[in-house]
Amino acid sequence: MKNRNFDLIELISLAGFILIKFVLSYVLVNNIYELHRDEFLHLDQANHLAAGFTSVPPLTSLFSLIIKFLGNGIFWVKFFPAFFGAATMVFAWLIVDRLKGSFYAKCLVAVAFICSVYIRLNILYQPNSFDVLSWTAMFYYLLRYFENNKSHFLYYFAIWTAFGFLNKYNVLFLVMGFLPAILLTPKRNVFINKHFYFATVLALLIIAPNVIWQITHNFPVISHMKKLAETQLVNVKRADFFKEQILFFINDVFLLLAAFLGFAIYKPFRKHLWVILTFIFTLFIFSYFKAKSYYALGLYPVLLAFGSVYISQVMGKKYLVPSLLMIFIIGSFAYIVPIMMPVYAPEGIIANHKRYERVGALRWEDGKDHDLPQDYADMQGWKELSAIVDSAYVKVKDKSALIVRADNYGQAGAINYYSKYKNINAVAYNADYLYWFKIEKPIKDLILIRGANEKDPERKKEQPFFDKITKIGELKNPYAREKGATVFLLEGAKIDINSRLKSEIEEEKHDH
Repeated sequence: MKNRNFDLIELISLAGFILIKFVLSYVLVNNIYELHRDEFLHLDQANHLAAGFTSVPPLTSLFSLIIKFLGNGIFWVKFFPAFFGAATMVFAWLIVDRLKGSFYAKCLVAVAFICSVYIRLNILYQPNSFDVLSWTAMFYYLLRYFENNKSHFLYYFAIWTAFGFLNKYNVLFLVMGFLPAILLTPKRNVFINKHFYFATVLALLIIAPNVIWQITHNFPVISHMKKLAETQLVNVKRADFFKEQILFFINDVFLLLAAFLGFAIYKPFRKHLWVILTFIFTLFIFSYFKAKSYYALGLYPVLLAFGSVYISQVMGKKYLVPSLLMIFIIGSFAYIVPIMMPVYAPEGIIANHKRYERVGALRWEDGKDHDLPQDYADMQGWKELSAIVDSAYVKVKDKSALIVRADNYGQAGAINYYSKYKNINAVAYNADYLYWFKIEKPIKDLILIRGANEKDPERKKEQPFFDKITKIGELKNPYAREKGATVFLLEGAKIDINSRLKSEIEEEKHDH
């Protein structure tokens, strides 16, 4: 049994790693970058709480509500993904502990986790960070259950599975990977434990409100996935999916190799064979459906834990090789961090574009290379666009008869977040905003934001319907994905704008 002093050293060390994780999540992001288009949508969901959304399950909206209560500031927006990342690292540390890994192995998995793709994942307020956390927790509690067959761990597993589902439906792919992996090992006895089914019922009760919402709204998740497959996943190549798995953990590759080797030849790992089988099955399921490569990131913290344990066990008291490995992980991370993180301003990235191009960092969802990584371009120009909209907003006398209609959810969310006028209520025929129009009162004026590829720059389409149409301004930021977005003010409606909006909204809903 470890003595109390050693327990204290471990606790202090873990606290130190958590602090490092938080600090890096803030300092490795250049202040020139704004929030990401997806973050605006998630934050706006706090103002429209529901049992479900067309874009994501409802859990993120509850986190957004907390952020709203805390003031909706950038610090708190960044805090939550950093917190989820730190919690994932703690679970990896605990997995090492359950595998009887040494203190060195725990430090190794913490370093490996911090110096990996998760540092990038945990800077954006998206469901992805909690997704990885829930998957890692699920592995942990299954490990705990198989360790001693104590049924309460099945309930913890069920709760994390349910919250994982309410965060991102991707967790179903992990469940699909678990089933054959466990059936192929002696752990299949779990399926004759009545508590497994009680725990399943508990999980179903937790997710029931969202499932009912999906049913009553004709399963918008299916429409969302179809549209995703048509517009984004169509450009995903299976070879690239596997290549990017390696690139994600290029500096941790020795730990992953150690994990595979450990499962192959290290006797204490044989009883955990279901872990590596789950990894393999889930990875191939994702590949079959041509999923985005980052969907699989939840599979790796548990492998990093196993790899750390195996290396520390093989080396025993000889710390030279493991220490060199830790130095390699940190050193290689320092080398690749400018590519992995938005450390440089856009000018710096463009000046070193070949370095980014070599690893595919400049390739967007359209399958083409651009000046900046897509996420970075999605973090530019929003304040500028919101300022242009504000300049249009002040020209409108009767704000109650105004609607602000953006071209997409990123624009709408950014305007609502950055605008000086917190009741501006920008909406769009896109994502959840399609359901957030407030058109109970007659609309007289319209602020219209159109994208750069607009085919009607003079708004000839709307000219017969309004007394006056003014071009207010255009987004000039050359690095923004929304470069060229134009703001128009349409004043003095001559027709029933409300009826027209309702008709267009219903048409868009039907198309979705």
